[in-house]
Amino acid sequence: MSETMPTYLLIHGAYQGGWIWRDVAASLCAAGHRALAPTLDGCAERRHALRPGITTETQAEELAALLFYADLRNVVLVGTSSGGMVLCRAAELARERVGRLVFADALALFDGETIGDIVTRRPTPVSTELSTGPSREDAAGRLFAGLDPATRDWALARYTLHPVACMQAPVRLERFWNEIWTASVIWCRQSANPPEAHQRRTADRLAARWFELDTGHYPMLSTSAELTRLITA
Repeated sequence: MSETMPTYLLIHGAYQGGWIWRDVAASLCAAGHRALAPTLDGCAERRHALRPGITTETQAEELAALLFYADLRNVVLVGTSSGGMVLCRAAELARERVGRLVFADALALFDGETIGDIVTRRPTPVSTELSTGPSREDAAGRLFAGLDPATRDWALARYTLHPVACMQAPVRLERFWNEIWTASVIWCRQSANPPEAHQRRTADRLAARWFELDTGHYPMLSTSAELTRLITA
């Protein structure tokens, strides 16, 4: 692997895990890059560790620690959906290790905002004290509806509820929006959320490059080759 090749840290969104980046990570590695797709605390194969106190900020602290202990620099942080919120906090915490940011149909909240301030969502039919999310039937018929049947079944088998505080609590960002970043925003035209206006706000505030994909909210599953091309652009 060339020492000039950046490391890509791929950050998944709600109801997902590192698994969702499988094809993108494989393509990045095939091109000689290093790609990491960790599962966030309380999600997917880490769902058994679900407990009170898991927030966007604690998940971001784990990622910042990963960059430190692995001694990684010039890292490209790639976040999708609610993973964009984790991206912002992780970037703030590990500023000196971050080379570039990529928001792939992602949320990027201002300090004190909640997801509900940006996204109009139907009531979540499944909620526990610690987690929340759509039912499996809703996930199949709405979240993953645009995917081909085999991919939809594969994703649905891995779908899990998300730590509740990450979905409801205001984010904390003391410095992120006052820093200067090299960034890209990739808007998926067929995706209702996050709204286009929100993603254009991100691009405008960060003076980011703007890209579009004619696909739904899961471009890493529906158009992985095109997404990988934009991530590395």
